[in-house]
This record gives sequence, structure tokens and C-alpha cells, in this order.
Amino acid sequence: MIFKALSILFWIIIELLADRYVLQGIRGAFKKWRLLQSKAFAIFYWTISALTVAALLTGGYITMAGTGVRAACLLITFILLICKFTFILFIFADDIRRKIVLKKKKAATAAATKTPDTAATATTIDAIPRSEFLLKAGLLAAAVPLAAIKKAMPKGSYDYHVLYKTMYLPNLPRAFDGLRLGQISDIHSGSFYNKKAVLGGVEMLLKEKTDLIFFTGDLVNGEASEMTDYQDIFTKVKAPLGVFSTLGNHDYGDYGDWDSPINKKKNHDDLIATHKNMGWDLLRNENRRLKIDGEEIGILGIENWSEYSRFPKYGRMDLAAKNTDDLPVKLLLSHDPSHWRAEVLPKYPQIDAMFAGHTHGMQFGVRTEHFQYSPITYVYNEWAGHYQEKMQQLYVNVGFGFVGLTGRVGILPEITIFTLKAGQDPSQPIS
Repeated sequence: MIFKALSILFWIIIELLADRYVLQGIRGAFKKWRLLQSKAFAIFYWTISALTVAALLTGGYITMAGTGVRAACLLITFILLICKFTFILFIFADDIRRKIVLKKKKAATAAATKTPDTAATATTIDAIPRSEFLLKAGLLAAAVPLAAIKKAMPKGSYDYHVLYKTMYLPNLPRAFDGLRLGQISDIHSGSFYNKKAVLGGVEMLLKEKTDLIFFTGDLVNGEASEMTDYQDIFTKVKAPLGVFSTLGNHDYGDYGDWDSPINKKKNHDDLIATHKNMGWDLLRNENRRLKIDGEEIGILGIENWSEYSRFPKYGRMDLAAKNTDDLPVKLLLSHDPSHWRAEVLPKYPQIDAMFAGHTHGMQFGVRTEHFQYSPITYVYNEWAGHYQEKMQQLYVNVGFGFVGLTGRVGILPEITIFTLKAGQDPSQPIS
């Protein structure tokens, strides 16, 4: 929490310093525009700056605003920062130019004094006019990140990436050693607009020939009918040991306007039927025993459970974990990763690994093999990839589909392939 607070404070300071520098640049680029030189414009500008800081604080701290609103605030803030820093590069280049000009002028008049005082130097620098051309070019360049993001987002929508992970489970029965598990999450079929691309993603998953597959929630944006055009594609998702699925917050129709509770219930029933029609084993606060050569592990699945009040708590871990005490390994499907730290870690130490989705990595950020960053980190402690605390593990898949933003930048749609291994992770210290 302290690190998060310091991080937010750091960004606020950076934001304010950047805004001060940008204001100087704007006024320098349009020196003849009286409006931009006026006090009224300065008040307007700093009001916008204050609203940007408020958006940053909302994204980082105001939980009552809702996770979607917080993510949007963070996204807007960071996109604006990218644009500002692009412009700042040009202002900085102009400042260097002005210093070079100053140095030449000082050299030409070296007979006066060798080392003028700081105030005189600053006054002399201010007297050197800024390059309107350079600053106007900077403003134009500042628009480039916006254009690039707009162009990249649609391309990222269906740019499916297969990530390979090895998951070590000390109590894994030998019969399951080497088992290949696939995970997809957050299909959000209501956002799709390219069936051929979606089919390509499904074929990438099937090409991996996994032994079983997990789907960790959000099949639709809100209505079961969104799957009408895509059910035939996802029916192809099969595995020898089965496809196990669970529900996400969007799968209950809670965000729609329904004529009656009956219609809302029918929508939910239709969604449940869709899982069945596709041959997926939907786990609703229940578990299954997976058996190979006489040895068993448990597959548990709960309905949506979130730490945040905006999202529903339909999940019942007590029911999902019922009659599983004898199983050496228990794998949990739970849509929202906040469930792991809020309930699983403190109350269910017998859960070996949890598989989640939900965050989408905000569909915006940077993700490489050794580094990842997204503004969503200020909302969720665990938002993408593998996490471990003592003997319990969590994997957060950033999603197969997209919602809200029509596309992705940097955080691309994910198909995860796990190889389960018996024993201790060699990269971890022996406990």
C-alpha cells in the first residue's frame, strides 16, 4: 500500500511538472495569440491539469467509482502523459538550442564577464526567443501517439499469442506429471466483429493438443444471444480430459436493462445452456475429480467472487471445496483475481493453484517475457501472469477477447499452455 501511494504521488509530481513545462511550450509556440498568454487561459489549463490529477487519484484509490471507471481514468491519464512527454522532448530540444545560442552570445561578449550570475543568465535565456517552428512541430508530434494507439488497437484485437508456462506442484500425482493444460478467458463474444480471426485463435489453441482446457469466465458482454454467431466456433474447443468452465461478472446480465426478472433469468439460463451445448463442463460452486491411472486431482470452479463491491459475489468456496480433502492437488477456476488474496489465501490453504482472468491487463500497456506494466496495476495487485505466495499459486490470463476499448495495445490476447510438473520449482527457494 505504501509503495502504491508513493507511486501515485510520484506520478502526480511528474504530471504537474510536465504540465508546467507544456504550458511554457504552448505559449512559446503561439506567442502572438493573446488568449494563450492570458490569465484566463492559465486558469483553464490548470483546471484541466487538476482534473487529470483527480482522474489519476480516482483510478488509484477511489474504489467506489467502480473498476471500469477507475481503469478508464488511468488509461486517459497515461495516454495524456505519453502525448505530453512527446511534446516535452521538443521543448527540451528548444531549451538546448537556446542555451547554445546563449553560449555563442556570451563568447562573443566574453570581454564583459566570464561567469554571469544565475539571475542574469536566466534573464538572458528568456530573452532568446523560442523556435515557433520547433514547438509547433512538437505539438504535431504529440498527436502521433494518439494516432498510433488508434491504429494499433484494432490490429491488437485478434493478435493471439500463445504463452508457455511450467507450473510446479509438489503434491502432483505422478500420473499427472507432464500433463498439458490450456487456458483461455474473457471471450466477450459481443465485441467480436471478425469470425475468421476468432476461428484462427481457436485453431491456435487446438493445435497445442492439450490434455484439458480451462475457460475462466466472461463468455459474453451481457446477453447469451451474443454467442449465436460464435457457438459453432467455440464448440470446436475440445480436449481428451475435458473442457472446464466457470462464469464471470458479465455472464449474469447484471449490466443490462431487462424488461423483467424473468427475462433476465432466461438469459442466464440460455448462457448456461450454451456451455452445455458446446460440451463444456460448467462448474458453479462445485468440483470434479479428474482421474488418470487410479490417481486423482480436483478441479474446482466457483461463480464470480470479487473483492470489489461493484462486482457480484455469487461464488461459494465452501460448496466448491466440499468433499475434496482427500485430493492431493486442487486447481481452482475463479474469474476475478482479487478473490485469491481476499479469500483463497487466508481461508483455503488447500488450494494449490487458482486460474483467473477478468483484468484484460486493461488492454493497454507493455508486456514482454521479463517485464510488464499497465495502469491497471493501480487497481489490481495481481493482474497478469504468474504469482506465488508460499505454496499457493495464481495465474491471471489477460483474455481472449476485448470489451470497452475496441482493441488492444501492448497487452495482446492470450492463450496459455501450462505443463504441470510434480515437485518443487527449481527457481524457487526450498521451503
